[in-house]
Amino acid sequence: MAAAAVSESWPELELAERERRRELLLTGPGLEERVRAAGGQLPPRLFTLPLLHYLEVSGCGSLRAPGPGLAQGLPQLHSLVLRRNALGPGLSPELGPLPALRVLDLSGNALEALPPGQGLGPAEPPGLPQLQSLNLSGNRLRELPADLARCAPRLQSLNLTGNCLDSFPAELFRPGALPLLSELAAADNCLRELSPDIAHLASLKTLDLSNNQLSEIPAELADCPKLKEINFRGNKLRDKRLEKMVSGCQTRSILEYLRVGGRGGGKGKGRAEGSEKEESRRKRRERKQRREGGDGEEQDVGDAGRLLLRVLHVSENPAPLTVRVSPEVRDVRPYIVGAVVRGMDLQPGNALKRFLTSQTKLHEDLCEKRTAATLATHELRAVKGPLLYCARPPHDLKIVPLGRKEAKAKELVRQLQLEAEEQRKQKKRQSVSGLHRYLHLLDGNENYPCLVDADGDVISFPPITNSEKTKVKKTTSDLFLEVTSATSLQICKDVMDALILKMAEMNKYTLENKEEGSLSDTEADAVSGQLPDPRTNPSAGKDGPSLLVVEQVRVLDLEGSLKVVYPSKADLATAPPHVTVVR
Repeated sequence: MAAAAVSESWPELELAERERRRELLLTGPGLEERVRAAGGQLPPRLFTLPLLHYLEVSGCGSLRAPGPGLAQGLPQLHSLVLRRNALGPGLSPELGPLPALRVLDLSGNALEALPPGQGLGPAEPPGLPQLQSLNLSGNRLRELPADLARCAPRLQSLNLTGNCLDSFPAELFRPGALPLLSELAAADNCLRELSPDIAHLASLKTLDLSNNQLSEIPAELADCPKLKEINFRGNKLRDKRLEKMVSGCQTRSILEYLRVGGRGGGKGKGRAEGSEKEESRRKRRERKQRREGGDGEEQDVGDAGRLLLRVLHVSENPAPLTVRVSPEVRDVRPYIVGAVVRGMDLQPGNALKRFLTSQTKLHEDLCEKRTAATLATHELRAVKGPLLYCARPPHDLKIVPLGRKEAKAKELVRQLQLEAEEQRKQKKRQSVSGLHRYLHLLDGNENYPCLVDADGDVISFPPITNSEKTKVKKTTSDLFLEVTSATSLQICKDVMDALILKMAEMNKYTLENKEEGSLSDTEADAVSGQLPDPRTNPSAGKDGPSLLVVEQVRVLDLEGSLKVVYPSKADLATAPPHVTVVR
């Protein structure tokens, strides 16, 4: 009888065992009650599936601990995702050793500390010897385990955003401790000091320590040989010149300031002042050229690799696009930013394919498989503003999805679920492709988020699909971009930054390679045979600079109060040296 009860309570486990599945996802409204009945832990039967490579249990407010047996029962586990549960204050028993684990996501829990015996695993020998990505964001951690580097010596990405950390353990920056670490994010903590030993992170490329309590940035940071992107915004630095720079200058300028001895005094102060003055002169030149529109602007762009982003302020735009946000999205997917980009050239060769591929890559990487954020791109001519970002019940939300007929969200999700099940049967494993991979992100939601145009048509259903109405084609030159997230506003801005900079890079590539066009008859018919007018397309001049115009989009509440505008002065601040942003 007991075995029958377990089978009935956890049919997913019986199915996974019978079909020898390598991936398993446990989520949804019924999960919480079953975990509570199991004592706030995962059922022991789960740890009798030794073939599992991927395990996700998310959105379960009653899950306080994984439970004993995980390390012994799942030796081949590659990815373990335990997001948005109630794990904490520690992990008892500790997770490791998990010799094959590469991805560990414990974000959005209630972890306060990870001491030996209640943490990630042993240090000797390493409990997580193959771990590459560790996400501990959105917890309550007051300190990191001192032996983290010894437990996970091959770590490449460490996300600590949104905790209560006031310092890093010295062992983290010991020479050779984490030789592969390339991304370190610890925004929205209480960090008071950054050790000069951070220079020992030889592979560090991205560092985000925004919104902490740092008063100084060590000059040694400039000695990190591969560092490309830094974010120290929101810290009250003693050196006010440096504080101003971190809010608006490129990473290269900030590192040069540190390298020549900035921080308001001491060695190299004269050179630092000179560097700051040169930066100020450069910005004045750009502002002057923007007002006058003279030949000097094109010369500067050529020197910068023929890549120019011009930001059009809402005050300069006779008809700016706006997005109003309904309060009900707060409990579903509260964050959204938008932007209008004009001047894309998607007609030649594989330009459109490269553009769509770049979105897929952003979804996989920066958007963390759409779990952190989702982006969508639209043909601007088909977008009727103002837009409304709201949440609707699945049976009320209607959309014409890309490549499909009109359907209610409830019907669409059901159809995708059936297709996913068919995929699993054909491939004899639980992994699926396409939109089917993201269905679990809707689990537990009574309402679904959507973006509605002035005609009342739903043009976006994040994180699943866009509408056929605003589909981007080869003939598209002006686009509306949106990024939504259930996690944070900053990740929306980061994704938007990355998307726009990628679009600038693609326009440059298209200009330089001069591919032959391959416009299809179907796509030509879709826009009544009208091709973009070179007079209105800033990228049309083959011998001119590759120019994109980025128009600000305001996001307002229903009363008209401003929530966010993108791009603001702080956005697009980490553009690479060959991209010139004119504001």
